[in-house]
Amino acid sequence: MIQFLNIFQLLLYIGLLALAGQGLLYVLTGEKRDSNLFFQLFQILNRPWLGIARLLSPSSIDPRHHGWVAFFVTSVLYIAVTLAKIEHCVNVGVENCR
Repeated sequence: MIQFLNIFQLLLYIGLLALAGQGLLYVLTGEKRDSNLFFQLFQILNRPWLGIARLLSPSSIDPRHHGWVAFFVTSVLYIAVTLAKIEHCVNVGVENCR
């Protein structure tokens, strides 16, 4: 169980960092963002998270805001997995949780 939680937490952490990196590069690079290699890499990494955000968000939300939706959904899931991991470790015992 703890290994499943660790893997899921790691995937969410990578997604959060990639979304934050893409958002930062979006602001910093301006109009030349489409030719930026790292921005293109972040777009590839974030494609699954943006797809989930597109499915979860209503049609009234503008597609350019799907990045924000993906970031907040991923953040909430990361917090939920962290709390589940803490609860599991308390129930099993901290010594057995390593």
